Amino acid sequence: MNRFAGALFRYFIKGMLVVIPIGAAIFLMYWAVSTVDKALNLSDVLWVDKNGKHLYIPGLGILNVIVVIMIVGILVTTVVTEPIKRWFKRWFNRLPIFAFLYSSIKDLTEAFVGEEKKFNEPVLVEVNEFGMKKIGFLVQKDLAMLNLPGEVAVYFPYSYSFAGQVIIIDASKVKPIDKSAADVMKFVISGGVSGLE
Repeated sequence: MNRFAGALFRYFIKGMLVVIPIGAAIFLMYWAVSTVDKALNLSDVLWVDKNGKHLYIPGLGILNVIVVIMIVGILVTTVVTEPIKRWFKRWFNRLPIFAFLYSSIKDLTEAFVGEEKKFNEPVLVEVNEFGMKKIGFLVQKDLAMLNLPGEVAVYFPYSYSFAGQVIIIDASKVKPIDKSAADVMKFVISGGVSGLE
């Protein structure tokens, strides 16, 4: 009887190791998509059926986001000229809180998907005299503009989070890691349990 219970328990644990990550990933994706869809879905405001009931069309919010992003991408690529971009930049700079939020989010977005990806150089940094090391991403190779020649800026993401911190450190303490940036980011975000197969 004890063997049977032990076998059932092992099967249960192995099943959990498969079901929980899949379920959590599906739940998080569903939550993100449904939240965006509900926030940006205007179908229940725009359409009313014959009985006066508001008509909700699932997925229309996501479709709205995709269409707006595509239209903006086309306009920025083909129509918007440098003088218009400079005018918008001056206008944004007059709104201090908005300008701060906009520029921070824009820089972070460009760091991941822009033409000049910033998190593409994983590095290993020795952080104390005991030999403790941290994995990060080299984001600035030259800090002479801050009167810090020979120093670099390294971004350290936190595990299980999209937050992190930037430290300034002597370039000699930074060693490149010969792995893809995506694998190293996955390794750090997962708390060191995945990503470096």
